[in-house]
Amino acid sequence: MSPLPAKPPPVDAETQPFWDATKEGRLCLPRCRKCDFVIFYPRSRCPRCRSHETDWTDLSGLGEIYSCTVVRRAPGRWKEHVPYVVAYVQLAEGPRLVTNIVGCDPEDVTIGMPVRVRFEPAGDEGYALPRFEPCLPAGQPTPAV
Repeated sequence: MSPLPAKPPPVDAETQPFWDATKEGRLCLPRCRKCDFVIFYPRSRCPRCRSHETDWTDLSGLGEIYSCTVVRRAPGRWKEHVPYVVAYVQLAEGPRLVTNIVGCDPEDVTIGMPVRVRFEPAGDEGYALPRFEPCLPAGQPTPAV
């Protein structure tokens, strides 16, 4: 099946490092130097302690599904991709992202399932969306979809 649809991302001065990292297959977010909070959605000020002292940090790309739903009916260009999964993924470093779970049967997706980031093209500038796929124990092949 083809990748899920994706529009070009809304790139601005605060999010540019995030989107540039996606071009290289890296998940990168700002981390506050004062309170160690990892910030999502990327911005220059920490929402926890209000500090402007932040550094961009590469993340592991690992997490687990915090919440999810299977979409069975969709309009427009999403219609041909049903069923698909929309989920909150809790990253190992703390933030939760709204994303899609890909690379598996939507019916097999469960809360608490370990996942890893997988980047899929978004627009013509080379940016990619972080979507997630199930993590399997070492040595197990990824099932064909």
